[in-house]
Amino acid sequence: MRIAVFGGSFNPVHTGHAIIASSVAALPEIDEVWMMVSPQNPLKVDKKLMPEEERLRLVQLVAGECQHVKASDFEFSLPRPSFTYNTLCRLRERFPQHDFSILIGSDNWRVFNHWRDADRIISEFGVIIYQRPDVVVEPPFPNGVTLLEGLPMMMISSTYVRELMAAGRDFRFLVPDVVYKELKDGRKYD
Repeated sequence: MRIAVFGGSFNPVHTGHAIIASSVAALPEIDEVWMMVSPQNPLKVDKKLMPEEERLRLVQLVAGECQHVKASDFEFSLPRPSFTYNTLCRLRERFPQHDFSILIGSDNWRVFNHWRDADRIISEFGVIIYQRPDVVVEPPFPNGVTLLEGLPMMMISSTYVRELMAAGRDFRFLVPDVVYKELKDGRKYD
């Protein structure tokens, strides 16, 4: 199967994440999207995170409502911080029957040259980019990099959701209903 690995802190998972995952999973060239919860992103070392098990549980709720989308805790057993190339190599070892690529936003593509083993990720696995409205990227791209056209673009961030929660303001339509039911009391980030 062709698997798009959609990694992230998902702190918390929001409607934009769900739309991206389900839209990419519906593409004919992708069989499944694995939403891989990162226990610690190496580029966000100082960021306060909800406990990884809680972030995973919320992603599982969202994935359960999307066809061909799976939640994954694969990185939980890997050394921290999580480096994408290492994760992809371990996935290839554990699941040799699958072909893996990574799914990233155009904001991450802009800084992709700073990722550890960026060239090896591109050449050995491939990169799929979804366009974000705040960071537009255009071809040409190296071989192994694909820009998805025509996907919905949304200006939602986990940071904004957390800010609304901390202020006791409504965030109902920024997260899927199943996530809202879990987070509406706002205590997850205290």
